[in-house]
Amino acid sequence: MTYLQDNESIRANFKRARILVVEDNDDYWVLIQRAMLQMLPEVVPIRAASRDQAHDLLAEWSRDEWDMPKLVLLDLYLPERNQGWQVLSDIRGLTAPFNQVPVVMLSSSNMQADISEAYRRGSSSYLVKPTVFTEWLDYFKQLRTYWWETVTLPPMRLAF
Repeated sequence: MTYLQDNESIRANFKRARILVVEDNDDYWVLIQRAMLQMLPEVVPIRAASRDQAHDLLAEWSRDEWDMPKLVLLDLYLPERNQGWQVLSDIRGLTAPFNQVPVVMLSSSNMQADISEAYRRGSSSYLVKPTVFTEWLDYFKQLRTYWWETVTLPPMRLAF
């Protein structure tokens, strides 16, 4: 027995689907794009290569709600850890519904202190980055199943 959503809920998750990928490493960005193209072709990845770029995009999206991503993949070390924490704080500091977007911390760090701190600060999930392309494909297949076909994502519409 499967617990996946009905087709209407899945279609709603994919409608205007965008993922903000906050990743400063060009090589990882290429791997992420390639894996997403194969496993999540319906979703548009948008890259911010720095904390400042992420901040600018979030400010823009808070004025134009329709472009807000439905999920954020956030590298913790941009290249320094405090910059990843700042992006997470920027997201959680937005007004509703923007501050409710799920944030998946995607980091090379497997240090327990980073993992615990990410959850304490409001990360929805913490994943250690894969090391080879086939693992990236598996990661995005699982991401698709969980975040797009199983959970119901929050609507990104303002209540009037």
